[in-house]
Parts: sequence; C-alpha cells; structure tokens
Amino acid sequence: MIVVEKTDPHHPGAVALLKQSHALMESLFPPEDNFYLDIDDLVAPQIRFFTAREGDTILGTGALAIKDGYGEIKSMFVVETARGKGVADALMRQLEDQARIDALSLLKLETGNVLHAAHRLYARHGFTACGPFGDYAAAKSSIFMEKRL
Repeated sequence: MIVVEKTDPHHPGAVALLKQSHALMESLFPPEDNFYLDIDDLVAPQIRFFTAREGDTILGTGALAIKDGYGEIKSMFVVETARGKGVADALMRQLEDQARIDALSLLKLETGNVLHAAHRLYARHGFTACGPFGDYAAAKSSIFMEKRL
C-alpha cells in the first residue's frame, strides 16, 4: 500500500530522491532552465512537502508552494523502479487535497519539455497548458500548466 504523508525534506530517504531528481534535471536542462528548489528551501513555511512510501521505503516526493492566489506543484519525483505503480498519482491527489485545505482554487506548475511521462501525469489530473507565471520567463525547455480546483 502506498502511504503519502508530510515529511521533513531532510529525511535521508527524501534527500536521496531529491538528489536523484536534481541530478536528472541537471543532465537534461541547462542551468538557467533548472527551477528545482534546494532541499533547504523545501522547509520554508509556505512549502508543504510530502513523500510517498511503501513500507519504510520512500518512493516519491512532491511539494506544494503556497503563492499569492495559487499553489505551485514542485519537486515531483518518483524513483525509477516504482514508476507505473500509482505513486505519482497518489502524490498528486495529496497535493490537490492540501491545496484545498489551504483554500487555493488554482494550481500551476512548470515542467521540462522532454519529461513526457510528467506531461501525461498532469494531463490525467486535469492540468492544461498555460503561459509563464510568477517569476518564470518563457523558455524553450519549459512547459507551463494549470488546473482550477
């Protein structure tokens, strides 16, 4: 059974996955197009950080950044061996539930243009294309999406 729960981003299992995610993003995109949050940034008061686990093994991470008028999905990552098992879907449901708890009516995200599995995940959860938002500028390697809750 997949359990999704709030977690300290400094938990060793979370750190291991976040480092894998950061390394992957750095291998796929130029530095100026990497917008991931550093681990220390994920403990800020406006961040809700979650992990998905099976037993004691953390399989995925996801965060909700509370912004002015919307929430931003950040730090979505699932370990390769757990992909296709519903981990990302469980995280997305939890992030949407948390957004509702925080009285947010809009979710937004930025993802890489070559992360096709992520595009399918977000579309499956009702996200549609939108333009850049917040501090993001248009970049050829970025795709922006949003969902009304």
